[in-house]
Order: sequence, then C-alpha cells, then structure tokens
Amino acid sequence: MKKALKIILVLVVIVGAGLFWWRHYFVFGEGVKAGDLNFLVKKGYVFKTWEGRLIQTGFKTPTPGAIQSNEFEFSITNDSLAMVLERASGKFVELRYKEYIKPLPWRGMSQYVVIEVLQIREPEGETQSLIPYQAI
Repeated sequence: MKKALKIILVLVVIVGAGLFWWRHYFVFGEGVKAGDLNFLVKKGYVFKTWEGRLIQTGFKTPTPGAIQSNEFEFSITNDSLAMVLERASGKFVELRYKEYIKPLPWRGMSQYVVIEVLQIREPEGETQSLIPYQAI
C-alpha cells in the first residue's frame, strides 16, 4: 500500500509540474505586430515589469457598423529592449513577440512578451538606425 501511495504521489507531482510548465512556459505562439506605440511603463508591487500598449491601424469590430480600435498590450522582460522602446513613444514600431498561455508575475502582466524590435519609424516615414534589436 505504501509503495502504491508513493507511486501515485510521484505521478501527481510530475503531472502537476508538467501542467505548470505548459501553462506558464510553453510558447503557444510567436508573431509580429505593428502599430503606434501608445505607452511603455515599468510598474508592479513586488516585481517591477515593463508593460506597454501598441495601437494598430485599422478597425476590427465583432458587430457590423460599430467602431473599435485594435490595441495590443504586451510585457517586456529585457531592460535594454525596454530602453529602446521607451524613446519610441508615439512612433510606428514593429515588434516580434512570444505568446504564453498564462503570465508569470516576474515576466509581466500580459501573456504577450516582446522579444525583438524589428523597426521604428518616425512619423514622416524615416527609419532609425538603432534597429533591429534582439533581446538576449
């Protein structure tokens, strides 16, 4: 009986660890989003994380005739990448990101984590020389 209980306990721990990894560390998707950087702020009570919002061009609505803007909220784990984006508020940016199923407190409040800045454009259409920049 004790041996069966130990085996069940080990299986429960393994399944629990696997579920935790799947919900918090498994990369569900990767992609690129482009739009105007609305804001980037470092905030949090215990874990200070970088949080930002990108306003995408165009309108997408679930109901015909309604207007709704597209917003992409994201987190950044790399401080040097955040410093690059901090200077790009109000500019058109292209960001590469990873999507996780659930966020972690030390990784940010969003399930989307930006890993690279592909392009930063001035409002006139100029491209800055500091890109592309990839987080390490």
